[in-house]
Amino acid sequence: MDTPAEEHVLLLTPDEARQTAELTIDAARRYTGDDDPALLLDLPRLAADLPVRTQRFLRTFAIDEPTGHCVISGHLFDQDRIGPTPEHWRGRPRPNREFPEEILVLLYAALLGEPFGWTTQQDGRLVHDIFPIRSHENDQLGLGSKELLTWHTEDAFHPHRGDYLVLASLRNPDKVATTVGCYAHGALSEDDLEVLFAERFHIAPDESHLPKNNSVRTDGDSERFATIERLIHERRPVAALFGPRQEPYLRLDPYFMEVPEDDPEARRALDNLIAVVDAGLREVALEQGDCLFVNNHRVVHGRLPFTARYDGTDRWLKRINVTHDLRRSRTMRASAGNRLIG
Repeated sequence: MDTPAEEHVLLLTPDEARQTAELTIDAARRYTGDDDPALLLDLPRLAADLPVRTQRFLRTFAIDEPTGHCVISGHLFDQDRIGPTPEHWRGRPRPNREFPEEILVLLYAALLGEPFGWTTQQDGRLVHDIFPIRSHENDQLGLGSKELLTWHTEDAFHPHRGDYLVLASLRNPDKVATTVGCYAHGALSEDDLEVLFAERFHIAPDESHLPKNNSVRTDGDSERFATIERLIHERRPVAALFGPRQEPYLRLDPYFMEVPEDDPEARRALDNLIAVVDAGLREVALEQGDCLFVNNHRVVHGRLPFTARYDGTDRWLKRINVTHDLRRSRTMRASAGNRLIG
C-alpha cells in the first residue's frame, strides 16, 4: 500500500513526539472538553508550542498546496490510557481518556484554519469518532466496515463544506487503507471541463447527516435538521469542478450524485472525470500514531472494506473538519462564536 511521496510525510523525532504528547496531555488537564470555549479561544496560542518543523510543514501544505494530502507520523498515542475501541459514539463521557488526541487534531486544525462541526453529525460533537459500528457495517458511512466507502469530497453537498480534514489514527492494527484520489492535469478535454465547471449536477447529503444516524428525542432536536431537509428538497445544481482551470478543485460524491436524465453531455463528462480519479486512486494505510491531512478541494477520499471484530481492537480514528473562513457560514451557526453549522 502506498504512502504520500516522501517529501509529504513528516516523521517526528522522539523529542518532537514527546514534546507534542506533553503539550496535549497538559492541555487535557486544563480544559473541560473539545467544545470548551476557552480551549477553542486558546488553540492558536497552544499550537505555537508545537514543534517548529510541524508548524512549517502544515503551513506549507495549506499555503503552497504541494500535494492534496500529507501525513505526520510518530505520535505517541498511549494505548493503555486510550483503552479499547468503543462500541458506539453515543453515550460516551466527555471528555474521555483520549481527550489529549482530540486536542491534538484541534491544534492541527488551528494551524490550517478554524475547526468546525455540524449539528447534524454525531449529535453536534466537534471532534468525531471513526470506528466500525455493528449496525452500520453495510452503510456508506465512516462507521461502516464491510462495504467499500466510495471516494468522495467530504460533505460535498454543502456550500460550507470544510477546506481540510484531519484524521488521527489511534489504532489501525489491520492496516485498513484510506483511499485518496485527485484530478490529473490535462486528463480531460476542454469540452468536458466546460461542462464540469457548469452547475449541472445534484449532490444529496450523505446519511451521516440524517436524523436516523443521530439522537432525535424531541421536536427541538428535529429542528436542527431543517437546513439539511431544505437542501434535499431544493436540489440546487452545482458544478463538479471549480477554481483554476489548470488545476481544478473537486466537488464530487458519485454515490450521492445525480445528473438530470435530459443532460447526457453532463453524464458523459462526469463519467470521464470519475474514470480519471479512479485511475489515480491510491491507498494510504495509517499506522498507529499517524495523522492524515486531506485538502478537501484537491483530493477525494474513501476507505477500503474490512472485517470488524467488535472486540475493542478495531481501527479507531479521530476526525475534525477545518475551514479557512468561519465567517462564511455565519448565517447557519447559532452565534458568531459557535462552531457548529446547522
